[in-house]
Amino acid sequence: MTDIQALARAAREALAWAATQREVSEAEVFVSANATLLCRLCYTSHIPSNGVEEPKSSEGHGVGIHVVLHAGGRRLVGFGSEPGDLTPDGIARAFAKARRAAVCDPEFVSLPRPVEIMGGLEGPPNPPERSHTPRETRGAARTSDSFIGSERRTLWAYHDPALMAIDDDALVEAGWTVIRGALRTFRASSALAAMAGGEGALPKLGLIVGGDVTVLQERMALASTHLPRVETDESTLITASITAMVEAADAKGSGWSTGTRLEDFTDEAGVEAAERAIGALSGRRVPSGLYTVVFGPQPVAELVSNLVTPACTASAFYASSTPFLGKLGQRVAAPRLTIVDDGAVPGRMGSKGVTCEGLPTGRTVLIADGVLEGCLASWYETQRLLRDRDLSAKLGAGGARAERALVPRNGFRFGRGGRQFDTTPSTAASNIVVSGRDPVAVDHLVERVRHGLLVGRIWYCYAINGLAAGDFTCTVVGDSYIIRDGRIVAPLTANAIRINDNITRLLEHLVDIGTDTRGVALWAADEVVYAPSIAVEGVPVEAIAAFMEGLD
Repeated sequence: MTDIQALARAAREALAWAATQREVSEAEVFVSANATLLCRLCYTSHIPSNGVEEPKSSEGHGVGIHVVLHAGGRRLVGFGSEPGDLTPDGIARAFAKARRAAVCDPEFVSLPRPVEIMGGLEGPPNPPERSHTPRETRGAARTSDSFIGSERRTLWAYHDPALMAIDDDALVEAGWTVIRGALRTFRASSALAAMAGGEGALPKLGLIVGGDVTVLQERMALASTHLPRVETDESTLITASITAMVEAADAKGSGWSTGTRLEDFTDEAGVEAAERAIGALSGRRVPSGLYTVVFGPQPVAELVSNLVTPACTASAFYASSTPFLGKLGQRVAAPRLTIVDDGAVPGRMGSKGVTCEGLPTGRTVLIADGVLEGCLASWYETQRLLRDRDLSAKLGAGGARAERALVPRNGFRFGRGGRQFDTTPSTAASNIVVSGRDPVAVDHLVERVRHGLLVGRIWYCYAINGLAAGDFTCTVVGDSYIIRDGRIVAPLTANAIRINDNITRLLEHLVDIGTDTRGVALWAADEVVYAPSIAVEGVPVEAIAAFMEGLD
């Protein structure tokens, strides 16, 4: 994997070369190197299997160049990239592609510049001491608020060298750690032993453990006309996502773990998956109706990642495709709920030192005590929304209030595992943290529900009728239970119910929040959601017909 010094040198030299080219008024060079290491797990007790499959990896590096050209009295913007070649020839090819692709974009303002923060009640809690004079080139109309300084980078040298240098042996051992945790849990189960007729007969139950352990290694460097130095960043993470099954009983459970350091990796995901598979024995079905539901951390993460976060982006407000249209500063959820994106927290999986625009990451409050306070944004999306003639109608505020809500801390080039050199930035979350006032233990959540459901895992959670409508659907696929008289009385059969609801209704009818916050890395999601359990009243549940019901 290309080292960070080589990436920084390539970015610096490419920017210097681009600045000498005819008609170039602004240029930005993004160089990255990424590696994804994957250890597939497939253990079956009743069919010959390897348990841990061979480790696999994908790796790549390259350069992307964004240029602003003045040609024939017009300003054109273009982007081009070149894979696997950081030499002057590779840089020249990327630039040539950018020149050929250049078009007129009337909504383009400039390449990213250092971000200044307005003062006032909604400003950051610990502003820098020095102040700055507003630049005339900034777009929205100003109020009497004063500037309190520029956003500054706070996160440095946070990646794990052990994960950056992990070899195949260590990756395979991580896989076996998870498998051993699951098998140890199966062997210790008296319920399984009784079903099989003794511990020695457990294999005939069809015990299955599948999933993967994934390591992501990222390096990037960025140089720009408007930034004072070359920005570099390195990050690492390790995840495990596991499904365990007792095939003879049609019981399954899931488990996962998230982390940023190899030394902290444990068998947690395997143990949890096996425990939940055992807990799913003798599952029951429930009829359609309205239920009070305790959503566990994974369903909460799905709801936030697929519905709330996309609705809280500058692009969604610009396109009028959010259920929160025009509601900045207004209540959009139960008063106890707070949702924050914070990309600069040490030790969290989505943390980065800088964005893929070279700007500092940081804390953006989306919803505070039920009130919509801010949006996720990239530089481009911030600038075009601030200049929209319908800004106040779309966002719910203009001027300094809008600027504070639209600080571009979330311009990333995510995709295919890592920070990609061959694309321009788009808005992506980092660490979404869900919290609330007066949280209680999950046992107390269940006691307060009295009669309802505890939903531990959902799948295919997505908006229907367009994001602006707020309607969504999802299927409950496992790790779920029936609550009666304030206690769990039976597991819920997997894939037996579907939830069809509206996210704005759900947020309004949230009645309790748990203390069991944990990181959840979702399939194909760029961000990590740190979510607790929540209890919601009046959730519409639809029973799914049993496929084999009534057949001999």
